[in-house]
Amino acid sequence: MTLTMISGPLRSLGPALLLAAAGVGPAAAAGDAAAGAAAWVQKHPQAEGAPARSCASCHNEDLTQPGRHARTGKPIEPLAPSVHPERLTDPAKVEKWLRRNCRWTLGRECSATEKADFLAYIRTQ
Repeated sequence: MTLTMISGPLRSLGPALLLAAAGVGPAAAAGDAAAGAAAWVQKHPQAEGAPARSCASCHNEDLTQPGRHARTGKPIEPLAPSVHPERLTDPAKVEKWLRRNCRWTLGRECSATEKADFLAYIRTQ
């Protein structure tokens, strides 16, 4: 089950509760902010000689600052909810961007635990 499959009153719940509703266990749904922070800066080798990427490659290590897409140069608004309160409020967008960015950065979709860890980390910013 993905976050986008959840509808009705559950859609108004926070990301951690949405992950729990999607069948992720309570410990995993809460996420581990420290694990998310470590994964945020972890570099992943890319194919065809492209430079290794991490989440911070586009979103920066300081999530309160704007980022820039590594390939296109397109500006990215800060992810930190402390400076951009709308972040993490739309479960469909959260699911869409986690899926897209995990595929681009890691070369695969993130596991539910990895998603929860990233969300826990982002929420601390």
